[in-house]
Amino acid sequence: MSDLVSVHVTETGKSPFAVRIETGGHAIIGDEPASIGGADLGPSPYQLLTAALGECTAMTVRWFARQKQWPVDHVAVDVTHQKGPVEGRAGMVDIFHKTVRINGAALTAEQHERLIDIAAKCPVHRTLEGGSSITTIGIRAT
Repeated sequence: MSDLVSVHVTETGKSPFAVRIETGGHAIIGDEPASIGGADLGPSPYQLLTAALGECTAMTVRWFARQKQWPVDHVAVDVTHQKGPVEGRAGMVDIFHKTVRINGAALTAEQHERLIDIAAKCPVHRTLEGGSSITTIGIRAT
């Protein structure tokens, strides 16, 4: 098994949906946009999920380039998410689209192509493609 990642999320009371997200010594605020009743105090859950995919992709490309000592100057990733129909799948499906920009004037075409292949192998990408197992335990607080 991989390392356990733990996140604590609690309501802030600053908007109907605002939460404080704490993990690994870091804290951010999450919220929903005003259009659905939040105060837009932070990213929405789907924005955070989409950001996780982009973050993981950029880090994975950078890690691989470093391991190979390839001349990568900069990595940038744009990710979009929406729900929609996909041919051959029932109902609405989560659709992510990634655009990966890798700057490195000395990179060969083959190296660039390999890095784009690696971009599809980041752990978050694999999690989203492969499915997950989620358990929920309820605790009645008094």
